[in-house]
Amino acid sequence: MTFLLDEIALATARLAEAGVPSPRTDAEEIAAFVHGVRRSELHNVTDSDFDALFWEGVARREAREPLQHITGRAYFRYLSLEVGPGVFVPRPETEVVAGWAIERLREMDVASPVVVDLGTGSGAIALSIAQEIALATVHAVEVDPDAYHWAKRNILEHGQGRVHLHPEDLSDALSELDGQVDLVISNPPYIPPGAIPRDPEVRDYDPHRALYGSGSDGLDEVRAVERTARRLLRAGGFVAVEHADEQGTPVYLIFSEDNGWRDVRSRQDLTRRDRFVTARFGQE
Repeated sequence: MTFLLDEIALATARLAEAGVPSPRTDAEEIAAFVHGVRRSELHNVTDSDFDALFWEGVARREAREPLQHITGRAYFRYLSLEVGPGVFVPRPETEVVAGWAIERLREMDVASPVVVDLGTGSGAIALSIAQEIALATVHAVEVDPDAYHWAKRNILEHGQGRVHLHPEDLSDALSELDGQVDLVISNPPYIPPGAIPRDPEVRDYDPHRALYGSGSDGLDEVRAVERTARRLLRAGGFVAVEHADEQGTPVYLIFSEDNGWRDVRSRQDLTRRDRFVTARFGQE
């Protein structure tokens, strides 16, 4: 047992006492970040190479600062993204939404699909689609200047020239693509005003403009996504919109047949909670 592994064990106990959901993993991630190694290589760090900055990172995590802010990286599907203050940290639930979109795109009889990600944040969804759908052209929309900064950095690193970033509002974005888009996807703000997120990492560190939706139910941005998707999509195109687990029914009802939506479905995340709604526009 090395000195670093002993310290990781102590840090794990501290983080567990602080209520951190994954204390061992987080302690190891901080240790790996500070010492510049992979988690699988932590046992190779010699006692003389131990860096006391490890405990600074542990203290920050103990105060429930997001691990991703400490390491500067968030993992999303097959990507490692730069994140920090000012941008929403992508969550595993959103990976399920992106996965559904990727599956639909693979099933389409379209050589080079056009995709729009409304409110891209860090660029996680847009970049995952570009990485996993080789011939897709992806347009990422982000009006907030702080989030736009992080998206731009990640797109420069991972975008492969096929993710185009637009500093526009999701309610009136990309009019030049009206009727030409194969899939629209969005993880918009949707928490109702006055609601308080349970996790301190979300409540105290994620930007409120990425969390709280407008309107009494917090769903005005979802309504804007519905209108924009209806304008952008070709006949037979798909939309996917993330929401809170208790919002499945009201979001489902936003995508009404009267507005041309077909095959509207509420879909669940890995915990079997309603997480996103999908729909197809018009008839092929």
